[in-house]
Amino acid sequence: MAVLLTAIEPTRKGRFALFADGEFLFSVDGETLARSGLREGDTLDGETLAQLRENSDLRAAKDKALTFLSLREYGSVELYNKLCRSFDEHTCAAAVAEMERLSLLDDAGYARRRAAGMANRHKSRQEIRAKLVALGLDRALIEGALEELEGSEAETIRPLLERQYRSRLLAGEREKVIAALRRRGFTGRDARAAVDRFLEEEGITSPEYEPDWD
Repeated sequence: MAVLLTAIEPTRKGRFALFADGEFLFSVDGETLARSGLREGDTLDGETLAQLRENSDLRAAKDKALTFLSLREYGSVELYNKLCRSFDEHTCAAAVAEMERLSLLDDAGYARRRAAGMANRHKSRQEIRAKLVALGLDRALIEGALEELEGSEAETIRPLLERQYRSRLLAGEREKVIAALRRRGFTGRDARAAVDRFLEEEGITSPEYEPDWD
């Protein structure tokens, strides 16, 4: 059904509100309005209105995506999910595709950098993997990022023992510390080996080491 465009009025947010027969339709950004060539008094059919709104929404989604990416790095799925809080799925997918075309998204590099950052904060491989999966990154990219991490799990555990669990170990709470490490995603074998080595280097007698092969 065709409508008569009776008014185009600027809004306080820098957009332009469209009115048909005195009734508000929706608002569009200035660039979309300029490209459309619309003027008050034009008659618009439903298809033209729908296309106009779609173009304006896509422009807004692209602008929001650029704003997000100016603040920090995102993975493609993570960015898509964040945009979906404000726009429909089709619009969000198109905005993400445009960011990819502009080479502003790099899921492989993002996975590597996030993994390295978490490893530097002494996160276990299991915890890193779970976080990257939650961000929607591809499984193959995640495993590739984990393979590039330097150092073993034992080397990751050592700073935790020195900074967070030293007093508990010196107080004889070996098993409680091992349990705490396992809750952080380290295997029982790696946790026990790291703890026993720490105790040995500190010259503290500990129960005989019992391998845990999980």
